[in-house]
Amino acid sequence: MDVHGECDPRFEKVRDLLGESLDSGADLGASVAVVIDDTMVVDLWGGSTDAEQTAPWGRDTITNVWSTTKTMTSLAALVLVERGDLDPYAPVARYWPEFAANGKEAIEVRHLMSHTSGVSGWAQPVVVEDLYDSEKSTSMLAAQAPWWEPGSASGYHALNQGHLVGEVVRRITGQSLGTFFAEAVARPLGADFHIGLDPSEFHRVSNVVPPPPLPFDMAAIDPNSPAFKTFTGPPADATASWTDAWRRAEIGAANGHGNARSVARIQHVVANGGTTDGVRLLSPSTIDVIFDEQSDGVDLVLGVPLRFGIGYGLPQQDTIPYIPAGRVCFWGGWGGSIIVVDCDRRMTIAYMMNKMEAGIIGGLRSEAIVTAVYNALS
Repeated sequence: MDVHGECDPRFEKVRDLLGESLDSGADLGASVAVVIDDTMVVDLWGGSTDAEQTAPWGRDTITNVWSTTKTMTSLAALVLVERGDLDPYAPVARYWPEFAANGKEAIEVRHLMSHTSGVSGWAQPVVVEDLYDSEKSTSMLAAQAPWWEPGSASGYHALNQGHLVGEVVRRITGQSLGTFFAEAVARPLGADFHIGLDPSEFHRVSNVVPPPPLPFDMAAIDPNSPAFKTFTGPPADATASWTDAWRRAEIGAANGHGNARSVARIQHVVANGGTTDGVRLLSPSTIDVIFDEQSDGVDLVLGVPLRFGIGYGLPQQDTIPYIPAGRVCFWGGWGGSIIVVDCDRRMTIAYMMNKMEAGIIGGLRSEAIVTAVYNALS
C-alpha cells in the first residue's frame, strides 16, 4: 500500500514499517511524524479512513487520538504556569473553591496533572453522556471524595483528567479548555488539533476501529478498588467516538482530534526548549516542572509500574522499555497512538492511527515505530 508524504533518508525504515503495517492489515489508516530541531524530518500517512477501505487516509485526515489528548490538556495548563496564572503546587480549591468538598481541600493542581489526586473517575451513577455536559460532570467531581490518599500513589485518571484540569483552566481564564487550547496553543502554532471539534470539520474524521476488550477481568476486580470504579465510571466505549455529541464535546482526557503531524508540531514546543518555529509558549523553567517526579510505582488503576511527572509520563523501563531513559516525557492513547517528547535530542515522535489494538499506553505498532526512529539516530 502506498505511503505518502516526506521522509528524511535516515528514516526510510520508518516509511517501510508503516507500509508493511498497512499491507499486512495491522494498520488500516495511520500517520507518523518526527520533528528534530524545528525540522519535520518525517511526515507520512497512508491507508484508508474506513474499515471497508472506500476512502484514502489523506494528508489532512484526523482521528480521535484518545489519551494522547491528555498531553494537550497538560500543555494548556503549562501555558498558564508560564504566564504566572497557575501554580501547580497550589491547592485546586484556590482556583475552583467547590472542589474542596468531601476531604479534597489539600489536593493540589499537580495531583490532578499526575494522576495522584485520588479522583480517577466519576462516582456512580454516571453515563458517558454526562461527560458532554461540562457543568454537570465537573460538579459531580467536585462533590465526591477521593478514593485513596492524594499524592500517595498514581491511579490513572482515564476519562476525567481533562475535566479536572480543564475546569481549573476555565476558572482562571473564563474560557473552556477547548477554546483556550485553540487560542493559546493550536492557532499560534498553526496546528490542526482540536479539543471539541466544529461540525464543519466532521467530514475529515476517520472513525476509529474498536480494539479487543480491555485486558481486565472486571469480575475479578474488587468493586471497591480504584481500578473497578475508574473503569466503570463510566465504562469506555470506543464507538461513542463515532457520534456527533462526542466530537463536539470537550473531553480533555480522551476526545482530541488530530493526526501525527499536528500532535508532533504542538508537543515539539516541549522538546525544543519552549518554542516551535519561533513561537514561544514555555520557558525552560516551566518545562522543568514536567520532570518533577510525582509518583513511581504500581498504578492503582492500570496495575503496572508507572512514573509520572507533572502532566506527562516519564520513562519506566519495566513497563515501557522502548522509551529511553533521560529527559524524556510521553504518553499514549487507548488503542495505540503515542507521542514521545525527547528533550535530550530535541525530538518529537508521533504515531496516530484509526485501527485500535489491545492496550492503553501505546501498542506493538507504536513500539516498532519509536524503536525504528531511535535506531535510525544511532
